[in-house]
Amino acid sequence: MQRKVGILGGGQLGRMLIQAAIDFDLDISILDPDPNAPCKLFANHFEVGKLTDFDTVYQFGQTVDLLTIEIENVNVDALEKLEQEGKKVFPQPQVIRTIQDKRVQKQFYQTHQIPTPDFVLIDDKSQLEANADFLPAFQKLGKGGFDGRGVQKLSTAADFDKAFENPSLLEKLVDIDKEISVIIARNENGDMTTFPVVELVFHPEHNLVDYLLAPSQISPELAAQAEAIAKKVMLAFDMVGLLAIEMFLTKDGEILVNEVAPRPHNSGHHTIKANGTSQFEQLWRAVLNMPLGDTSTQSLAAMVNVLGAAGHTGDAKYEGVNETLGVTGAYLHLYGKKLTKPSRKMGHVTILDQSLKGLQEKIDLIKNSIKVVSK
Repeated sequence: MQRKVGILGGGQLGRMLIQAAIDFDLDISILDPDPNAPCKLFANHFEVGKLTDFDTVYQFGQTVDLLTIEIENVNVDALEKLEQEGKKVFPQPQVIRTIQDKRVQKQFYQTHQIPTPDFVLIDDKSQLEANADFLPAFQKLGKGGFDGRGVQKLSTAADFDKAFENPSLLEKLVDIDKEISVIIARNENGDMTTFPVVELVFHPEHNLVDYLLAPSQISPELAAQAEAIAKKVMLAFDMVGLLAIEMFLTKDGEILVNEVAPRPHNSGHHTIKANGTSQFEQLWRAVLNMPLGDTSTQSLAAMVNVLGAAGHTGDAKYEGVNETLGVTGAYLHLYGKKLTKPSRKMGHVTILDQSLKGLQEKIDLIKNSIKVVSK
């Protein structure tokens, strides 16, 4: 019997989930507030609605056998009610609730002895002065921040005038050697599988991933430590589904959890081409309680984010597509977003090569080739 599965969110992650769902003959319903969301033309059923509205989410959940997410900003009360009524909801609503608020998320790590940078909670801007000796630090909004938004560096008290007013946290600045990520899956049977650690290189201005290297260029010992931390986090949440865990590797060799996402993640896009099982297929295997797939690396890989160009807002136009496709081992994934704006994620390019040198050369070539501008 064909399974009816609902996804809250119809962006690029949902689109790639649909591509993987076709192989499992899943009947996919999408709820998204954008009538032109990337999933619109590919879902079996597409509904326009607000993801944070209780009634909308609850009624949508009634139409499917199982519910999952591709974005955390959803109405958890509705998901909890659906779960109480016997509906399968993965990740579980209580996991989403914890992760939705970075302040609660940080306290969760502290409670479960999961290594994370030191932090203090700030209810409003007036409390910054009393914590001036904690600087330099990053101020992170408790709720509402995503894709680099809601995060800013406060170096000295002179930066307080630009601080966020809403409840936030100050996270102590750590001496970072590399930023890494581990994606882990867990099914209802309790089976867990991690993808190899990847290394993230961030854009200097947008606080978004510019590109990643897979697997990361760290020692096997450090990679094993990162994967062990990922398993500890997954078990602490007692979560079913897919969890992306972003971490800092400090210059003294310590690994600290930055934050997590309970869904497919930008740091796993390369797995479509570079691993035995993609992160998107793995999510379906996990939430449907199937055997988890082989995550081993088939090739050295990189993933370059394709972002909207600075100074361009409007209907999207892609330049350099042929040059990009002309690079051996380069695979272009466009997200179908009609409108571009500066730093908006519009697509990505996965790059495969047998050598790190060759990979880096292709990264530089593609970064200088493809561009998203407005018509």
